Amino acid sequence: MSLWGRLIRFGFRLLYNEFAFTYDLVSDVVSLGAWRCWQRAALKHLDVQPGARVLELAHGTGNLQLHLNAASFQVYGYDLSPYMGRITKGKLRHNNLPVRLTRGRAQQLPFPSASFDAVVSTFPTDFIVVPETLREVYRILRPGARLIIVPNGVLTGRGTVEAGIEWLYRVTGQREGASFDITAFFGGFGFHAHDVQEACPRSVAEVIVAQKKV
Repeated sequence: MSLWGRLIRFGFRLLYNEFAFTYDLVSDVVSLGAWRCWQRAALKHLDVQPGARVLELAHGTGNLQLHLNAASFQVYGYDLSPYMGRITKGKLRHNNLPVRLTRGRAQQLPFPSASFDAVVSTFPTDFIVVPETLREVYRILRPGARLIIVPNGVLTGRGTVEAGIEWLYRVTGQREGASFDITAFFGGFGFHAHDVQEACPRSVAEVIVAQKKV
């Protein structure tokens, strides 16, 4: 890995850990306020009823946890960062919501097989396409259940600010993989998969819908 790549990786490690308290502000700035909309784009594709057991992988600062609870799901969260865990726990308690958070790596999920109706992950790092992660997600999902991933959002405005932010995304490696063959890749792990785009203010969110084969 190049020096630039190592610096970028180190910066993201700080953002997800010691500087996690800045994550909401940073995400809002780099999305021109669309970040929450990009996250919520996952909700309509879960295809589950109120009361369903939904796991969020890499729950971050817990904003989607709030939306999932508002939709009356039985919500669980899993994240490696203890800093993110503390922030999310605080938000859930502040809103008098149940705290069902576990810390660990996605390659080893501490849940029984076929125990979730859906799994969702928004803006995950590359752990989400690691074979061990996908095998574990497949294991804990019930037959026909879905893994929903929001890998990124793209600003559609043509102004100078939008152009500058998109340049930052590119130089930090967050626009790589545009030619990723979603159907073939996820098919190799037992999923029927496709991607869709959801409209948000001045932007679109990319959503990957991967359904466990029956």
